[in-house]
Amino acid sequence: MDLEEEAYNIIRRHKDGVFQNVIWKELDIDSRKCSRIIKKLLDKDLIIREVGVSNGARTYLLKAKEEVKEKYDLLLSGDMFSACTGCTGDCEPEYCGRLSEWIGNLMVEEAEEAGEVEEAEDMDVEAEDEDKFKEEI
Repeated sequence: MDLEEEAYNIIRRHKDGVFQNVIWKELDIDSRKCSRIIKKLLDKDLIIREVGVSNGARTYLLKAKEEVKEKYDLLLSGDMFSACTGCTGDCEPEYCGRLSEWIGNLMVEEAEEAGEVEEAEDMDVEAEDEDKFKEEI
């Protein structure tokens, strides 16, 4: 891992920001080299730099920029895009099979993230049974 990457990781670890002098001390480099690394991170638009004071000395408070999540990510459930996006069907959401499948997929995903794998598999089976029942009606 190069110094630039290490510096960026240090900044990201400190959610409220970290003083630049802490970084050059932690990386065991001189302040000039640290300034060059910070400039590269600023040029790449990865961090924000604010003037600050640490132990009576003027320094910079550095913060990582928040990663902006793509807006369409909220419409994804695994590889499945929201059933209602672009849908031209005239249906009632309570009885829409595609929407139910998408919501079921969200529930399975959430359960898997929480480590409830067995429950997630049960939910998946229940969703399949529900779809078969709806098809019969």
